[in-house]
Amino acid sequence: MTCAEKHSDSISADNMTYTQSFPLHEVAPYINWLYFFHVWGFPARLGSIAKVHGCSACRQNWLYSFHDKKERARAHEAMQLYDDAQRLLNSLDGTFHTHARVCLCEAHSEGEDIVLDGGFRRDTTQGREETLRLPLLRQQQPGEDGLCWCLSDFVHPVKDKVGLFVCSTDRALEERGGQDDYLRLLHQTLADRLAEATAEKVHEQVRRELWGYAPHEQFTLEELFAERYQGKRPAVGYPSLPDQSFNFLLDEVLDFSSIGVSLTENGAMVPHASTSGLMLSHPATRHFSVGDVGQDQLADYARRRGMKIEEVQKFLK
Repeated sequence: MTCAEKHSDSISADNMTYTQSFPLHEVAPYINWLYFFHVWGFPARLGSIAKVHGCSACRQNWLYSFHDKKERARAHEAMQLYDDAQRLLNSLDGTFHTHARVCLCEAHSEGEDIVLDGGFRRDTTQGREETLRLPLLRQQQPGEDGLCWCLSDFVHPVKDKVGLFVCSTDRALEERGGQDDYLRLLHQTLADRLAEATAEKVHEQVRRELWGYAPHEQFTLEELFAERYQGKRPAVGYPSLPDQSFNFLLDEVLDFSSIGVSLTENGAMVPHASTSGLMLSHPATRHFSVGDVGQDQLADYARRRGMKIEEVQKFLK
């Protein structure tokens, strides 16, 4: 397993934690450039430059496929931005790395909670230990299928497994660029994409090798970006996992600091170019939006989190 190191400190033998570091050239192919261009204000049709063959003829054909002069000028800007990003990636490779930490946990669901089995315990304020739970929120309004989903619905109530993950880049990467606004933003947006690309690559490893529930999976990058694979990877901040303080629970298991990630008092990750969340394997797992949380569920969620309602409201804004 390339660049992978299996750790067993502070976890039960029933659970496996993997820490990996990658040179940039290993994760760069997993960058979804459409999101990169979106941050820079380019529509998807102009971000398609990332899919064009690098020869001059193909690039010119792409450029002149835009017949409107203003749109062609904008396409030329997108091409220049992509070229700058590629040059920067090449210059950073060998100096900077991305990092990932994944724990594959034996688990089961209880209502709107995912319960981590196999030895995960936490100390309570009463001085006793209890099983570590991951409280979740249920969709407030029925979706197109007429149902209100919770991520725990996709975890078996008796015995199952879930993945917990955090991915990031070297902290110094997103801090480069100095006083040059363009270069600073280019570093920051590339760092963000590299963190997400690392999550994409590691999730593929999890499905095919580490968890191994889809060992024969073979997808193109476009199919990966379209999430054609089995299961989903909801990240903290996604509509189905909107509570940023969920990071504190993940940190208890993953120890974010082991890959250089720290949390602010509000649960935001530093460096900003980081992503964290869950990996679920059930074929029916889907993305959904929890929506505005009603007072009844807010009170129940606060109780399950062991927090005051006012604290929970702060994180859900």
